Amino acid sequence: MERTHRNKVQRHFRRSLNGKRIVCLDIPDDYGFMQPELVALLRARMARHLPTIAPDE
Repeated sequence: MERTHRNKVQRHFRRSLNGKRIVCLDIPDDYGFMQPELVALLRARMARHLPTIAPDE
């Protein structure tokens, strides 16, 4: 999700979100499904939000 996507989700679902946090990983939509570079980037960016995920598994 890029920041523009996050902003659209926040605008359209403001009531449903009810103060919930949306994490924007700033990953462009330039990767194929399960592309190894994308998986590595997701692991690295998500590690701080989901500590049970090791960045280099």
